[in-house]
Parts: sequence; structure tokens; C-alpha cells
Amino acid sequence: MKFVNGTASESYDVIVVGSGAGALTTAATAARAGKSVIVLEKSGLLGGTSAVSGGMLWVADNHHAREAGITDSKEAASEYVRAVARGRGRQELLDAALNFGDQMLRFVEEECGLRFIFLTNFPDYRQDLPGAMPGGRTVEPELFNSRAALGALTEHVRTDGRAPFTMQEYETWGAFTKFPWDELNERQAEGLVAKGQALVSMLLASLVRDGATLVTGARGHRLLTDDGRVTGVELETGEIIRANDAVVLATGGFEWDKALADSMLASRLYTMCSPPSNTGDGLRMSQRIGGQTRGTREAWWAPMSITGDLRDGAPAGTLLRFERQGPGSIMVNRHGRRFANESQNYNDLARSLQSWDSAGNQTLNTPAHVIFDHTYLERYGILAHRAGDPTPAYLIEAPTIAELAAKLNVAPAELEATVARFNEFALKGEDPDFGRGESAYDKYWGDDQNPFPNPSLGPLQTGPFYAMEVVNGAFGTNGGVATDGFARVLDVDNQPIEGLYAAGNTTENAYAAGYPGAGATLGPIMTMGYLAGRTIAGQSPEYRSPENRGSQDAALVGSVR
Repeated sequence: MKFVNGTASESYDVIVVGSGAGALTTAATAARAGKSVIVLEKSGLLGGTSAVSGGMLWVADNHHAREAGITDSKEAASEYVRAVARGRGRQELLDAALNFGDQMLRFVEEECGLRFIFLTNFPDYRQDLPGAMPGGRTVEPELFNSRAALGALTEHVRTDGRAPFTMQEYETWGAFTKFPWDELNERQAEGLVAKGQALVSMLLASLVRDGATLVTGARGHRLLTDDGRVTGVELETGEIIRANDAVVLATGGFEWDKALADSMLASRLYTMCSPPSNTGDGLRMSQRIGGQTRGTREAWWAPMSITGDLRDGAPAGTLLRFERQGPGSIMVNRHGRRFANESQNYNDLARSLQSWDSAGNQTLNTPAHVIFDHTYLERYGILAHRAGDPTPAYLIEAPTIAELAAKLNVAPAELEATVARFNEFALKGEDPDFGRGESAYDKYWGDDQNPFPNPSLGPLQTGPFYAMEVVNGAFGTNGGVATDGFARVLDVDNQPIEGLYAAGNTTENAYAAGYPGAGATLGPIMTMGYLAGRTIAGQSPEYRSPENRGSQDAALVGSVR
């Protein structure tokens, strides 16, 4: 156990187990209310999965949208999320996330010092569903000088290992071949961080200002109870820390525990990009004292490739974005046929790798591959690989489509026919088979400088041709400990366990199986963390109607200073 900020004590008002955005939002909210807080991180680095994420927050009907004159409503967002989630999930959690999302956002901005970029034109992921918006529900962290704010503590913050660029810049520049690398190297030298690392660093800066204690190398093992109330945490080492007010479980998902994942998830998970410390610790700690479990079939699914990337020394997946969305690439199944709109959001695309037929047999979409030609490689690159470099082991190369098919154990005639049909329509800017390039979301992730009519579509014409395997991956699981709308852990009789709260991927998510837009992981997670912190501090907020938000929110912020 290593204290990276604060001092050791036998007890604290609030013990937070985990250090992702949900954990840190809980801790920062409680600390702002004057509570003594300790954050216990299992690994050697703070930030959890949040620190290696895009750092975006999906917050419906937020004040940035209102200030920009964008009309949104909680009712429209609720209709949309229910449609995305296919009616699953609990209304209590959905209401909590939607009603208090903007209060959370204002709080972390005004009280904790977080700064965000408002993305006016980032579309919701399912533009075909009622209540979707063409933009205005997503924010992301500004660039943040972590070195200046945190000093030596910066070394203890997890990073995704990438240069400091915002997601807005990524979406503007598209492929990595278009990035201003000299400028990005200068930012890194100055100590600037971006995306999830910026979000986590800003929350940590707030905790440091309020004197919170931050500890790494501290794995929670067992909850201490007294007459049904949770009173502390026993660490794996046997050390005991007492909680005067509450313990908060926020240890991430269980995706890295293969036995748990195989027994609970609806589909096989082949790779993850989260830290390997996510092994379900919080779930087990809750279960040992009778905590209820919900929603464990789901994860934040995403199509990934296994390219040799490591996370804390363990093999980790690489998320595919532009590699499958850029004009001039397609995805095919084991028969050499396209099976989905490659440009759709990652969560829904990954589900097409998991589908089952009416007889209960998994459909033959896997193994799947992204296919592209040399023109694509020259124009965009693929991940870190550039044209002219030696072909990496994760790419299969062949001079013709037929020879590529043979290497993939696919009938050459099938793959040739697939590419020929796709090319015919791509030249016209159409995709009659799967509608790629029709939605605002597809176009947003395309290339505005594409020489062909549709920013999402381009032909595969110039050899050599390449293939990269795609597998079913996830950012993390998103089910587990059941809570009420104030993040209080529920027992098997739906009663709150006194003194115990939970937030983040440790818990059943407010959006259930749905993924409404960019930041739909962190938006509700931080909102539930905020509600946990306010409830622990005895300051449970009430929902404010749109017409009364201004004055009431000002009073809310002032009340916790």
C-alpha cells in the first residue's frame, strides 16, 4: 500500500474502493462537502478504465446545449435511451441518470474545476430512433496540464500511451496520417494530457485541493459490518480501514476474470482494452454480505483487433474506429461476405459478431476481417502501420483479392463478388445492402476529403490488398452490483444496505444494454457517483424542472461549498 497523497489514518468518513471516474466523482463530491476521504486503488496507477477512455460524457439536456440554443429535453432523451436499450433496464436508474446528469456536470465544473469542450455536432449513435439528437449531448475534457496541477502525482496516473489529442481533433483529422505530430509532441513535452487521462487528472486535482488521501497497491478484499451496517474495508493484506459514514465500491467490471465473464456474459469476450485489474472485486465484496446482482449479461461491446498491444503487461485489444469506418475498407465474414454497416457505432457492430440463429447456433460471421487496399493504406495508414513499412504480423497481405481470399480460407469467387458489388455502389456513393453512409453518424466518421461522392464509401481497387482479423471485444462489463437511484447498494430483498454505495462498471448500468452516444459510459457513471457523494454527505438533491434550473442550481452549488 502506497500513499501518493494525504496521510494514513485508522478511519475516514468515506472509503472509495477504486479510482475511475465514478469513484473519483464520488470522492470529490464528498470531499467538497467536507468529508474526509480515502481512495483505494488496487493497481499501481490511478484512473482505472476511465483514464484510457476517450473521456467523453453523454449528458442529455445539458446547460451547454441550452446556452448554445439547442433544444433538448429529458423526455426525448428518455424515449431515446429506452429505444436504444430495447426496453431493458430499470426506470429508477434511467431517471436518476437523466434528471441529475446536468447537475453533476455543473457541479464538477463549478466546484471541482473540470473544463469541457461542448460538441455541438456529434450525433447520437442511433439516428433512426425516436428522441435522437444530431448533436449537443456530448462533452469531452479540455487539454489539461497535469504536470502543473499534480506535480509528482502525475507519475501515478494511468495513461493510454497516446499523444495528447482531443476526440474532437481525432474526429476532425480522421486517420493518424493526418495528425500534426510535431505539435502533439510539443504538447506532451509541456505536460498536457487529453481524453480520459485529462478527466481523471482534473478530478484528482480537486481531491488534492480538498486534502483527500490517495493510495495505490491497495486491493479491497472484504467489507466489515456491524449489525447490518458496513463499517469499513479489510484489504487483501489484512489491513483494516474504518469508515465513519460509508464505503463506496467502484472497482470496475469483471471482464478480466475469465471464469466470471464466461459464466455471466451473454457472448464470448475475446479481448479487452481495460486495465487487467478489473476482476470483479467489488462484485464479490458486495455478494459476500448479501448484495443483489443485476445486468451481468452485458458489456460495453466493441470490435477490436489483437495487434500485440499490452496493458500492464497483459495482452489487450485495439479498438477499431476509422480503420473500419474510413472510405475504402469493408468488413467480411468467414464466407467472404459483408454482414453489417461497418460505419455504425462500435457497440451495435460488435453485436453482429455475437448473433445467434433460430436453432441456437452462433452465426458464421466469425472469423471476421477488415479488408482494404493499398490506396487506403497510403492515404490513411492502418493503426500505427504506414505504407512502405514492413507489413506487421497482424496484417495479411496478398497481391489480389483472390489470393487474399485463399489466405483467409474463403472462397475466392465469394470475396471477389463482394468487393466488386461494394465497389460498384461506392463509386456512386451508395450502399443498398447495409445503408452505410446514410446516417449523420456514419458521415461524421467519414472523410470529408474523400474523392468519391460519400465520405463513408470508397472502392477497393489497388493491390496489394490487406486483411486484419476482428474479434468481439469490450471496454469493460457494465453489470454487477444493484443500486437504487441514489447509488445505495441493494440487498436481495431490494432494501439498501446501510453504509454501502456503488458506482461505475461495478454496478448495473443506468442504460442497461443501450449505448446511446459518445460518453454514454462515463455520463451516467459520474452522475451516479455524484449522487452517491451527495447522499453520503446528507445533501441528496432534488430534480429541478427546466424552468427553475437557473436559480435552483446556483443554490445547489453554493450549498456544498
